[in-house]
Amino acid sequence: MVVRAVAIALFLTACGHDLNTAQGVAEEFVDQHYVKIDLPKAKQFTVSVAQAKIDEEIRLTSGQTIDASTQKPRVNYALLEKKEGEQRSTFLFEGKIQSDDGTSFTRKWSIATRKESNGWRVSNFTESD
Repeated sequence: MVVRAVAIALFLTACGHDLNTAQGVAEEFVDQHYVKIDLPKAKQFTVSVAQAKIDEEIRLTSGQTIDASTQKPRVNYALLEKKEGEQRSTFLFEGKIQSDDGTSFTRKWSIATRKESNGWRVSNFTESD
């Protein structure tokens, strides 16, 4: 019974984030925006100010191909803090960004989410040192 429960938990973890929760949407947004650098996919999880920011980032990077051949930094992150409510939640992540030349730095990402008619969405995000 315990083995089965562990197997189910591992399976669910491997399947990704629970997009029915504020935290799952925030984590998926961080993955797409900061880890995979896939702005169109990150945009799928946004509304309001966050969507406008992503649209501006897409505009500013138009003509710059980001694909499998692009050298991307390695990005790891951890959840530092969360404030969850019935309609709005905020999450603070700390990311460590490492380049191929061995340099690294950290950033903090504050991700605000709100419950919309179609589920949880990122409504704003900010970055700081």
